[in-house]
Amino acid sequence: MSENLNHTELHEHNGSDLKKLLEKMPQDTDFVKASDIFQQLCDPTRLRILWLLAHSEQCVNNIALSVDMSTSAVSHHLRTLRQVGLLVNRRAGKEIYYKLSDDKTARLIHKMIDDVFEMNCPW
Repeated sequence: MSENLNHTELHEHNGSDLKKLLEKMPQDTDFVKASDIFQQLCDPTRLRILWLLAHSEQCVNNIALSVDMSTSAVSHHLRTLRQVGLLVNRRAGKEIYYKLSDDKTARLIHKMIDDVFEMNCPW
């Protein structure tokens, strides 16, 4: 619970519910991590890349062609998406292939992307 919040300061109505809720509040670092993920979704280019990689595994060159950007610009976006855990990659020869991670957060983002763009994805 917040150190600035004294139990006696809470109003009686719903005060005990709030106390229980605050005991389960995530740590500040968890909110920072979630904020980093949400920031990635606020950029239209990264959202286009996420849309593409939610539905197929692709190399940097194909992604760049698909979003009409340079490979270096796409690589920058891929790096930030990978750093927050939304993407995974694998090397095949000289090519690096990217796809959406297979974790709870990435699956939720995949569903959100499909819902927002009204897709019925088989994956």
